[in-house]
Amino acid sequence: MFESIESQLGPLRSAMQLTLHTFHAVRIWEGRAASEEKNAIIGFGGFSNAIRKVIQGIEQGDPYADLWMLRIQERLQSCKAELALIQDRLELLLTAFPDAISAQENFSIQPVRLPIVITTQFGYLAMYLLITYDNIVRRLLHAHHVALIDRREMESRIHAGARLLRGLFGLPRRYRFSGATRADFACDNDQASQARKLFGELPRDVLDGTRRADFAPPIARGLMEEAAAVVDEVEWFAATPGGPESGACEWVASD
Repeated sequence: MFESIESQLGPLRSAMQLTLHTFHAVRIWEGRAASEEKNAIIGFGGFSNAIRKVIQGIEQGDPYADLWMLRIQERLQSCKAELALIQDRLELLLTAFPDAISAQENFSIQPVRLPIVITTQFGYLAMYLLITYDNIVRRLLHAHHVALIDRREMESRIHAGARLLRGLFGLPRRYRFSGATRADFACDNDQASQARKLFGELPRDVLDGTRRADFAPPIARGLMEEAAAVVDEVEWFAATPGGPESGACEWVASD
């Protein structure tokens, strides 16, 4: 049988490598395995795997996965803003370095180069923040070396940035698949009721799909058609459960 040229095409790939200059950033990248004395710290790989599970939840119709994508997006944005604030304060500090002295950027003579395979946009956004943190640490070390900042203040700022990234990397691990779909919420059935008990009420605009994360995957057409009565361009539709035996749903517009 004739095979079309299009069907022979494989997925696009590009080889990428991440360069880090500080062991502080490398430790954030790697995380830490759990031991008897210490809890595990989620590294970049754990973050990426957890993000994929959230995306899989969206693809399986779980509206709580959409809520978690929004939470992760908000944390990415807040981390970016906090790191920018640390960076701005550092730039102000470095203006005290005399113009009479010329100095080049302090890069590691033997940086760590890591091959990377990132499959989600959130993964890239998190990696950009890690690179920003690496640059901040480099410059803080330089500021300490040239006596613009003492060790205690340097370490305080380094640890502040690390806490931001560790909090971000651990966040998506808290997502749990609810087992309920938008159609279940439309029918207000037992599956939806159980999900509410375990995970709380969903914001209306998340449930109807009007508020979603910038890089959330599209909701499958079949899933939206299945829950078509939940979503309307103008009105919000509420479910009136049908007979318990039939499991039918009757849709009425709410006031």
